[in-house]
Amino acid sequence: MREPAGRSTAVGALLGAVVMAAADEIVFHQILRWHHFYDRSTPAAGLVSDGLLHTAELLGLVAGFVLYADLRRRGALTPAHAWAGFFLGLGGFQLFDGVVDHKLLGLHQVRYGVDVTPYDWAWNLGGLLLLLIGTGLAVRARRRP
Repeated sequence: MREPAGRSTAVGALLGAVVMAAADEIVFHQILRWHHFYDRSTPAAGLVSDGLLHTAELLGLVAGFVLYADLRRRGALTPAHAWAGFFLGLGGFQLFDGVVDHKLLGLHQVRYGVDVTPYDWAWNLGGLLLLLIGTGLAVRARRRP
């Protein structure tokens, strides 16, 4: 992978990961109130963990947009690779959250008081689908002249 292509992919992946983290936090943590980032303590600790996650998202968005703007300014942005990275970041975050945070570390579940199996399958298959889209876009971008 050429250097500009690699940087474009990396910046896209950073932006994709933080956008998915923000969507997860806004929809599942705030609107639906299904869980907090860390649910193995008090509700107050869960709220603090959501605030820390939100802070990390904002820092990631700022850093991602600064890096994106720098690539554009230098004429080094390759949009096809950036889009591939974006989808890889979306899917990578979602799959990491579903496998590592939900199952391996047990930080939280998608939802409580219900059978989580369909939620887990939907979350992880959604992440896998996004990763496959990103992989397809990356292969296509690499084949472009």
